[in-house]
Amino acid sequence: QVQLVESGGGLVQPGGSLRLSCTASGIIFSMYTLGWYRQAPGKERELVAAISRGGSTNYADSVKGRFTISRDNAKKTVYLQMNSLKPEDTAVYYCNAKHTVSVTTTYWGQGTQVTVSS
Repeated sequence: QVQLVESGGGLVQPGGSLRLSCTASGIIFSMYTLGWYRQAPGKERELVAAISRGGSTNYADSVKGRFTISRDNAKKTVYLQMNSLKPEDTAVYYCNAKHTVSVTTTYWGQGTQVTVSS
C-alpha cells in the first residue's frame, strides 16, 4: 500500500518560516519525481516546487528565492523549506510523487494546512 504522509504545517506570522516533510512508503522512492502543490480556497491546485531523481529543481515564480525543495532518498522523504512567508502562501499543501518512467503512476498525500496570518 502506497502512502505519502505530510507533516509540518501550521499557523505562522508573515515573514516566518515552516518546513514541510513528506515521507513515502510502498514505493521505490528514488524512481519518482517529487513535488509540492498547494490549493487555496476557491482556487485551483498549483505546482509550488518539484525535484527530479537527479536533484534538479523548479519553482513557481511566486515562491522563487523563498522556498527550497529537497529530498533524502535514504529516508524516503521530501522537504519544503518555506521562508519569508506571506499571507498569500496560505493554502493546503500536498505532496506528489510521479513515476519517472510510467508517468501516469502518481500518488498524492492527504495535505497539510499552512496558514500565514498575524
